[in-house]
Amino acid sequence: MKIAILGAGNMGLSFSKSFLKYELIKPENLHLITRNQSKFSKISEEFPKSKISTFDEVNDLDADLIIIAVKPQDFQHVAENFRFQLKENQMVLSIMAGIKIEKIQKLLNHPLVVRAMPNSPTLLGMGITGYTSAEGISFSQLINIERLLNSTGRSVYLENEELLDSVTALSGSGPAYFYYIIDAMIKAGVEMGIEENLSQLFVKQTMLGAYHLINNSDKSLEELIKDVASKGGTTEAALKSFNENNLKEILKDGILSAEKRAKELNG
Repeated sequence: MKIAILGAGNMGLSFSKSFLKYELIKPENLHLITRNQSKFSKISEEFPKSKISTFDEVNDLDADLIIIAVKPQDFQHVAENFRFQLKENQMVLSIMAGIKIEKIQKLLNHPLVVRAMPNSPTLLGMGITGYTSAEGISFSQLINIERLLNSTGRSVYLENEELLDSVTALSGSGPAYFYYIIDAMIKAGVEMGIEENLSQLFVKQTMLGAYHLINNSDKSLEELIKDVASKGGTTEAALKSFNENNLKEILKDGILSAEKRAKELNG
């Protein structure tokens, strides 16, 4: 399989690394396309055997799969300024937030489109990606796409494309929510007199341990919370403050705002 990636940014390059790591493609069959030459030297260091081009240099695209990894705000401009025509048998995989299959098909004048929403832990092969497809894409073609997506972590096929905006808000943006909470916890530790590096250690290891407890316990989240929050204790005091300040509602409202923005990106 030959793969071209339009938009060799963080997500495009993390996908590329996963494909090569699991030997799903050969380095010489990978074509990385970026907006300007300033990134060439850094990209070529990481992908010395792969082809690197700017958008302006590509007049013909020799690839079985074209992955669109540009910013959603830039897509229309990029699509209207392509110098190449997509061939009938080429597949398109979009990993842009918010841009619907119908719009991609219209701007590219091409029917074979799969839309996916990964998240940043794909950098470590620990991401999760929701994806869906246009009509007319065969089961075997979808399996090939799924193999590629699974090299970056896990993938889930969704029949309803509308749910991809929800996935964008929940897991696509999700890592930032955890970083935000972790940052608040670290700063609370510092305010209580704990050195910042030590506060980071306590919070990160607490997060890691809690993750493994969730994954290895048959208990619900409510039961796990009760296990920590003994009556009249310190955890109960913290949770009372969270509830009084509607922290759970604030987090939910934020996620719903992310979903609204994902829908707006389609224009």
